[in-house]
Amino acid sequence: MPICPLPTPEAFDFASYMKGRAHLVNQALDQCMPARYPEVLTEAMRYSLLAGGKRVRPALCLAACELVGGDMHAAMPTACAMEMVHTMSLIHDDLPSMDNDDMRRGRPTNHKVYGEDVAILAGDAMLSYSFEHVARATKGASAERVLRVIAELGRAVGTEGLVAGQVVDIKSENVEVGLDVLRYIHHHKTAALLEAAVVCGAVIGGADDITIEKLRKYALNIGLAFQVVDDILDVTSTTEILGKTAAKDLVVNKTTYPKLLGLEASRKIADDLITEAIAQLDDFPADKAAPLVALAKFIGYRQS
Repeated sequence: MPICPLPTPEAFDFASYMKGRAHLVNQALDQCMPARYPEVLTEAMRYSLLAGGKRVRPALCLAACELVGGDMHAAMPTACAMEMVHTMSLIHDDLPSMDNDDMRRGRPTNHKVYGEDVAILAGDAMLSYSFEHVARATKGASAERVLRVIAELGRAVGTEGLVAGQVVDIKSENVEVGLDVLRYIHHHKTAALLEAAVVCGAVIGGADDITIEKLRKYALNIGLAFQVVDDILDVTSTTEILGKTAAKDLVVNKTTYPKLLGLEASRKIADDLITEAIAQLDDFPADKAAPLVALAKFIGYRQS
C-alpha cells in the first residue's frame, strides 16, 4: 500500500495524519484477527480491539520507525501488538474486581457484553497473541531485532511495567500515598507501554542504541504526561466526552496529581513533561520528527 511522504512541520496536518494511520492500523488489526472457533472468544476479542480509539500507541510505533529511516510496513505487526496489549489492559481494567466500569470508548465494556469469564479469557488470549504476531508477521527486520522487540514488550507488560503499576494502583485506593508512589503508578501503568511503542518502533527501524535511548526518554515523558492529563480530565471532563465514566478516581478515593497538587500545578507538570519530550527530538530532521512532536502535543493537550 503506497504511503505519502511526510509533510514539513509547517504544513503538518495532524488530524489527517492520525486518520490515515488509524485507517491502516485498523485494517491490519482486522486482518490479523479473523473470527474462528470458538467464535465467542474471537468475537469478544474483536469487539474491544476494533472498537475504535485514537490508536496513539500504534501511531507512536510507526512514527518512531519512520523517524530513524525504517519502513512502516516492517513495524506494523509491532504496532498492532501494542494495540492488542493496550486493549487487553482496558478489558481487564474495566472488570468488577478492578475499576468496575460499564463504559469504554462510548459503548458497554467487554464483560458487560460477554460476561466476566469470557472477558478475562479474551484479554489473556489477546496478550499472548500480541507476542505471536510480532514473531510470525514481522518482515524486513532481523531476528535479533524482533527478539529485542519481544523482550521490550514483555518488560513493559509484566512485573516491571503495566501489571506492576496496576497492582500498586489498586492497593493505593482509599490509602494516602505520596508523590513517589503516584509517579511509580504512572510510570509503570501507563508510561511503560508508550515507551515500548516508541522504542520498539525505533528498534524495528534499525536505530542504534544512542538513538533508541533518546527516544526512550521522549516516550517516558509523554507517557507520564498522558497519565497526568488523564487525572486532570477525570475531574474536569464528562462521561460523554471521555467515552468512559468520569470522576471514577474520586469515587474510589484514588490518589491523583490534582488531588495531591491541585489542577494548576498538575497542568504545569504535564506542560513541562511535554516540553522535555519534544526537546529529545531536536537532533532529528524537522520533517521526520513532525509526527512525534505533534503526538506529544496531542497527548499533553487532549480533551478526551
